[in-house]
Amino acid sequence: MQKRNELTLSGTVIYGDEFEEKEGYVVIEQGKIKEIGEEKKEAAVEGIIIPSFVNAHTHVGDSVAKEPDFMPVEKLVGPGGFKHKILAETSYETLVSSMQDTIEDVFATGTGMFADFREGGVFGVRALKEAFRLTESRVRREKLSVKIFGRPAAGTGTGTGTEDINVLFESVDGIGMSSVADHPREDLEFLAAEVKRKGKMFALHAGERNTADIKGAIELEPDFIVHLTKASPQDFKKMQDKNIAAVVCIRSNLVTGLGLPPLRQMLESGLTVGIGTDNVMLNSPDIFSEMEFISKIFQLEAREVLRMCTLNSAKVLNEAKFVGSIEEGKKANLVVISNDTQNMRNVRNPIRGVVRRATRNDIAAVIYEGEVVKF
Repeated sequence: MQKRNELTLSGTVIYGDEFEEKEGYVVIEQGKIKEIGEEKKEAAVEGIIIPSFVNAHTHVGDSVAKEPDFMPVEKLVGPGGFKHKILAETSYETLVSSMQDTIEDVFATGTGMFADFREGGVFGVRALKEAFRLTESRVRREKLSVKIFGRPAAGTGTGTGTEDINVLFESVDGIGMSSVADHPREDLEFLAAEVKRKGKMFALHAGERNTADIKGAIELEPDFIVHLTKASPQDFKKMQDKNIAAVVCIRSNLVTGLGLPPLRQMLESGLTVGIGTDNVMLNSPDIFSEMEFISKIFQLEAREVLRMCTLNSAKVLNEAKFVGSIEEGKKANLVVISNDTQNMRNVRNPIRGVVRRATRNDIAAVIYEGEVVKF
């Protein structure tokens, strides 16, 4: 008999850190996975049960300027470029409203946690938190998960006595900077040291346009580096030695025309590789689309692709103890994919079906900390 405040799911469970397929059930109680079994049970929802996605790199502030013209990446997102001009001209209310739309879309497409690189200093972080609060209120759920990687506002400076820097550090989970080529070295060294002193995370973009900023990024020993389209196996070895993870953004790289990262080499080197959807102005924050592109472009094993979009990204964000795979005791952040939609019916390999074919229309339920937030 189903207990009150208990939820049972049944079907194909993608179980554990190895993403093993099991026919059975998952019992959820008080927001956590209580039990996983291999027998048939009556359930509230049935289908292919996967961990909710973890999106390791977004820029949701870019929601105010979707689908710009094709242009060189320096003009698009570089200092003083198209993106930053638009953000400077956008009112606080418009920025918050556009980010709220994107945040709701993130969670509606099966992502349970995302990391955002938030420009604009304290002002930018405040706007994201307001959008997040409004999203929680609208969907009537608290504690949806975002990891905020802020950065000093342009022209703020990074002196230790700067009020903006101190307030910024108090309001973020970490610092997320653009290329080392965009900032004075002493500022980056200060931020990297201060982040570590405060026990927070530090991340950078590098190797997107060329190789010039890769060495400098690795020397700062961030927690992870984003893009790395121009990186080499030697760079990956150095990153591995320093326990630096990588995040790739494949659809974004295709739009900007800067090439694709050597993803197979990253994985073969032993790097922890997570997945991000990057700028919302270039791509929807839909991990289903990202998985399909990665799987078909690189022809990687589907299980590996799913792992990158869930457990690996959780590892990148230091959250794998709580989310990213289906195990007893972890948070019940799950997605159930129907195997009885027109799109998914007759799929013979559940993981391949999810990775290569599934869309938001195939979601039977999104479970966030034990509660169904979408049918």
